[in-house]
Amino acid sequence: MVPVTTAQSEPARAGQARAGQAPAGQQFDPVAYKQTTRDQWDGAAAAWDEWGGVLEEWLGPATGLMLDMSGAAAGSRVLDVAAGAGGQTVAAARRAGPSGRVLATDISAGILARADRRLAEAGLANVATRVMDGEDIAVEPGHYDAVISRLGLIYFPDRPRALGGMRAALRPGGRVAVMVYAPAELNGFFSVPVSIIRRAAGLGPPLPGQPGPFSLAAGGVLAGELAAAGFSGVEVREVDAPLRLPSAADALRFERESFGALHQMLAALPEADREAAWAEVGEALRQFDGADGWAGPCRLLVGAGAR
Repeated sequence: MVPVTTAQSEPARAGQARAGQAPAGQQFDPVAYKQTTRDQWDGAAAAWDEWGGVLEEWLGPATGLMLDMSGAAAGSRVLDVAAGAGGQTVAAARRAGPSGRVLATDISAGILARADRRLAEAGLANVATRVMDGEDIAVEPGHYDAVISRLGLIYFPDRPRALGGMRAALRPGGRVAVMVYAPAELNGFFSVPVSIIRRAAGLGPPLPGQPGPFSLAAGGVLAGELAAAGFSGVEVREVDAPLRLPSAADALRFERESFGALHQMLAALPEADREAAWAEVGEALRQFDGADGWAGPCRLLVGAGAR
């Protein structure tokens, strides 16, 4: 999912003002952050799921690479951490086949209910879902062949704890693969709106070490954290993944409906100021309009390693 400096699962999981990114002088509160994340995704699940086709077209190629790098194959047991509405869960379950099993976990029961529906519609009987905090992975140790997380790890306040839980869930030789964002300047689809909304809301930049979309973007950071967690043979690959929509107006609607964190950042402002901020976002997004439609710049990193 896509949260802003902020919690767990696919792109928009976190409220700045109340869950971490507070005005200057206040400190990040991981407990409040997680609660806001949970509430946000429970409330935004329907809107997020309605954009499922766009999400899979956008993230599908990188998801395939993530599954390749995880080693998931027919018969594999796969753990999906911060699974969100389950787009990558579907892909993992199809790859694992009838002889494999997938467990999809997320902090939000509401978003997992959407994943359950999607999995049922796909006719996949080899998947279970379970509400679970990605920093407290409670599964049988050494049971899984592969652990995946699509745009989830970046939103965990305690990433070493999350990675440690992923490693403990793997059998010896099992593999982890995670998808994160490259630096902000390569992800204008999101960094442009966020910068406008931060300014409108009077929010400063994320604190060092604070969770957020670009918390693992700097060169060597993702590889370093995977290695520090005990994974071997660590590899990180880049994937260009422009977000394509018919127009800037569609992009604005997508971001307003899907990225709950942006609304949370603006929550303290009067309605007129909120609308003014969104109007400025819409105007800024027009820079990505072109002859073939709207293409918001996005680059992803996929990192993997073995237990």
